[in-house]
Amino acid sequence: MMLKQVLLQFFLLLLLSLFVSSFTTTITTVVATSTSTTSILNLETNLPPQFREAPEFYNSPNCPSIIDDDVNVIDFGENEKSSTIICSEKAVHVAMTLDAAYLRGSMAAILSVLQHSSCPQNIFFHFVVSASAAASTAASHPCAIISSSFPYLKFQIYPFDDSAAAGLISTSIRSALDCPLNYARSYLPALLPTCVRKVVYLDSDLVLVDDIAHLAATPLPGAAVLAAPEHCSANFTAYFTPTFWSNPSLSVTFANRKACYFNTGVMVIDLERWRDGGYTTEIEEWMELQKRMRIYELGSLPPFLLVFAGNIAPVDHRWNQHGLGGDNFRGLCRDLHPGPVSLLHWSGKGKPWVRLDSNRPCPLDALWAPYDLLKTPYSFES
Repeated sequence: MMLKQVLLQFFLLLLLSLFVSSFTTTITTVVATSTSTTSILNLETNLPPQFREAPEFYNSPNCPSIIDDDVNVIDFGENEKSSTIICSEKAVHVAMTLDAAYLRGSMAAILSVLQHSSCPQNIFFHFVVSASAAASTAASHPCAIISSSFPYLKFQIYPFDDSAAAGLISTSIRSALDCPLNYARSYLPALLPTCVRKVVYLDSDLVLVDDIAHLAATPLPGAAVLAAPEHCSANFTAYFTPTFWSNPSLSVTFANRKACYFNTGVMVIDLERWRDGGYTTEIEEWMELQKRMRIYELGSLPPFLLVFAGNIAPVDHRWNQHGLGGDNFRGLCRDLHPGPVSLLHWSGKGKPWVRLDSNRPCPLDALWAPYDLLKTPYSFES
């Protein structure tokens, strides 16, 4: 009798365990489905995400005219409003990449730049896209997506041949860092017209809360090719492997240089000096060496450090409050660095739109949300 009771209890516990397991799996599936609705819709319908139209922003009365008689006009076909000012030195030139995985972030970044600019009509955007995206048609073309939300925007699209960098890329600690388009910043001097001498490069996972003209006006004294906020308190040796530091012929690279870490997601670049110095070739040479012997672990950052660290112009830290996406493994929440803020940057694994969609946002993600232009299901029904 005792044995039957034990077996009965065991059987009931087994049924209960199976029920709980099934219920938990169902809940997990529902949550996972609800947090990735956008990506599933895109896969099934093969349609790009839909974004709301942003408001138009106008220059303040004291903004200079960016159309001069001596401006070189480059014919870009139908985009006439862009061709007339693309070479203007009075314009603020901004370069960004448009990646399908980060398009939502890019749209928010563009809106933030325009909203906080005193002369938004004087901003010219240079968007680099993969060659395959540039070859797409109709609504999925990057030009159509940008124009639908920013019909007044002055911009140009530049196809980037993925194969140019793909053969040089080594696997890093996070797969997102291995995307060829992540290396397009190294090719900006060749992609953009030679008349564009200076550009502000911005990542897609950031928003500005200050006038970008102040950042663009950063002086580049002497022979400095780029400017960015430096972080000399960071452990610089950690960005390269013991193999690199133990090899005298490699570690001598930083001899006589006060090399400090800087984030390449926000940079002011003198394209003319870059072209004259042939720095893209230097970056590629370090990438080729990385293919033969592992000298670093992080994507496109270390080659920039190898070529430029210690020789860049300083920028106030307010222009890159980076690391808000946490580390490259877990993407945990982080606080702002001490001091004023002009730019919020969610570098790291955690992206604000992903965390907001999953109902697990970090406190600072609320500062990104007002710039989100993605149409929600409710917006579609309306």
